[in-house]
Amino acid sequence: MTGDQRREQTLGIVYGIAAYGSWGFFPIYLKATAQAPVLEVLCHRVFWALVLLLALTWHQGQLGEVARALRQRRVLAVLSVSTVMIAINWLVYIFSVVHNRLLESSLGYYINPLVNVLLGVLFLREKLPPLVRVAVAIAAAGVLWLGICVGRAPWISLAVAFSFGVYGLLRKVVPVGPLIGLTVETLLLLPFVSAYLVVMVATGRAAFLSGNHTLDALLVMAGPVTAVPLLMFAAAARRLPLSTMGFLQYLSPTLQFLLAVVVYGELFDRAKLAAFACIWTALALFAFHSVRLREPEPVVDA
Repeated sequence: MTGDQRREQTLGIVYGIAAYGSWGFFPIYLKATAQAPVLEVLCHRVFWALVLLLALTWHQGQLGEVARALRQRRVLAVLSVSTVMIAINWLVYIFSVVHNRLLESSLGYYINPLVNVLLGVLFLREKLPPLVRVAVAIAAAGVLWLGICVGRAPWISLAVAFSFGVYGLLRKVVPVGPLIGLTVETLLLLPFVSAYLVVMVATGRAAFLSGNHTLDALLVMAGPVTAVPLLMFAAAARRLPLSTMGFLQYLSPTLQFLLAVVVYGELFDRAKLAAFACIWTALALFAFHSVRLREPEPVVDA
């Protein structure tokens, strides 16, 4: 490896840690905006992210690609479904943080790589190796055990894992780049987001512009908080092998897990311990298989 290649790889690792670390610490930002309704936080995340994304696409001369994507029926149809998936993912995640259920969303992001494998088998006709079958079965047992112990399905974990899994599957088959795709998705959400925000402000029910200037600034910051980690992820993905990205992806749910237990004091009882132990065991098997084949898939967090 040449000196330039080593520098590029080091820079890629820095970008990767920064991206996944940002997603891992994202609950701190959401806790700070907890005075605003969950749906309003989601709408501000979409609106201000779109402002930044349009500025970036304009700066890079890619507005024409955005327009082309909007004119292609198949691309628009796939991105419309992926838009619904990412909106569900963001909404459930914000809800979990605000309502002190971050452990459940952390579990969902741990499950996500295995969900990706399962979706690949179901929709892309990929083969499921024996070791990965065991990993998926152990993970499923952990989720089932948690559901039995708490008396209800762990819907937050499942919604986070499957919404982002389906989102990743759709984005894998649609022929647009990450920046263009996310810009189109936020554009598709804009009419709904704008209508909600206008009604909330007009009726005096909005947290935004209600006199809390700190909260106003935080909600506006939703744009860069959403878009910048995605750009750092893209920069890392260009410089690092998939195997390295595959391991870095676990940084985000691990940080979320630590925040939930150590900082926010969420209950981590025996039922959750058993469920997480199953998931971690499954991921260890999956990681072993991935290292052996050297072809894990990187995952982008919300």
